[in-house]
Amino acid sequence: MATFPKIISVDDHTVEPPHVWLDRLPSKYHGTGPRIVRAPVKEMSFVGGKFAPKMGAEGDDGPIADWWVYEDLHRPLTRLDTAVGHSRDDIRLEGITYEQMRPGSFSVPERLADMDLNHVQSALCFPTFPRFCGQTFTEAKDRELGLLGVRAYNDWMVEEWCGPQAQGRLIPLTLVPLWDAELAAAEVRRNAARGVRAVCFSEIPPHLGLPSIHTDYWDPFLRACDETGTVIAMHIGSSSKMPSTSADAPPAVGSTITFANCCFSMVDWLMSGAFDRFPHLKIMYAEGQIGWIPYILERAHVVWEENRAWGGVADKVLRPPAELFAEHVHGCFFDDAFGLRNLDAIGVGNVLYETDYPHSDSTWPKSREVGESQMGHLPPDVVERIVRGNAIELLGLTGEGLWA
Repeated sequence: MATFPKIISVDDHTVEPPHVWLDRLPSKYHGTGPRIVRAPVKEMSFVGGKFAPKMGAEGDDGPIADWWVYEDLHRPLTRLDTAVGHSRDDIRLEGITYEQMRPGSFSVPERLADMDLNHVQSALCFPTFPRFCGQTFTEAKDRELGLLGVRAYNDWMVEEWCGPQAQGRLIPLTLVPLWDAELAAAEVRRNAARGVRAVCFSEIPPHLGLPSIHTDYWDPFLRACDETGTVIAMHIGSSSKMPSTSADAPPAVGSTITFANCCFSMVDWLMSGAFDRFPHLKIMYAEGQIGWIPYILERAHVVWEENRAWGGVADKVLRPPAELFAEHVHGCFFDDAFGLRNLDAIGVGNVLYETDYPHSDSTWPKSREVGESQMGHLPPDVVERIVRGNAIELLGLTGEGLWA
């Protein structure tokens, strides 16, 4: 293409610096709140969709890594957290230290420089240690500390990661305490008051031991998002359960079918009645790709049209699923030529672009080249909407694509 729009990526990631919680939690929690410990990796596996690391003691054999320690949790930084700059063939499941990762993973100036290298103007970043919807804090024992941990992360995200040094180019994405829908609603409103327009949520809450969206449990949270214009952002794996086929399936199986979580989740939402109760609600699926969407919309329509009487949705899903999708749902992709060839069946206004920096799937530093090769058949105005225009509208950015 002669010109390619500056990218607004709606799915990148931040690796939190060691000081995030130590600087923001009361001193009495410094021994139990999230903190970094350098220690050997005793064991680490990722099989059947389950990540299982074991931290060694001082003096044990094994490669050294930086570990997040929080209550009884020990979670190492891994090469999969920050793989950019490494050959695909050199990326392994291994523990690393901060010194072994690309600085743009955790430092704002270096992140902006890496965005410049990749033709990216602005980026929305999901968490690493809290996991994709803050379930780390939901699983913790001390609820008071968990709530403080959520708020501390959000304060760091807004005031530091997306603060003045970011020049409006980093877009805040916050967490909520998932164990209490009223507290979650209050946190949405607290952050919306300072300009935040996106919040993390789980694609399939029951996998976290939480109520489904087919109940009214989440209504206070959904109402807060509806009234404040806060987008509900769901990343693959935000249910703490990646799709797989068997306990011994290699990670390649799960990596191929990661979209399945988004697929199941979207059907949940379309058949929940939530969009009829909350008409301004918007949701987005990060890293789920888009090529699967047309068939799901077709099948959901058939079920709604033919089977809604016995299917349990006749009294709550009042319009065809495709209409609900067009008004409320956004799919996000970074590498999906098939989806782009079927864009008419998805909707130009329902598609967002991403780069997935700094993960192993990231198209950095060639996101522009990938976009040009896959969007070359599309009119310039359509490319503009996909690459940046839809994100500007959805996230309430300035006309220049900045968070202000």
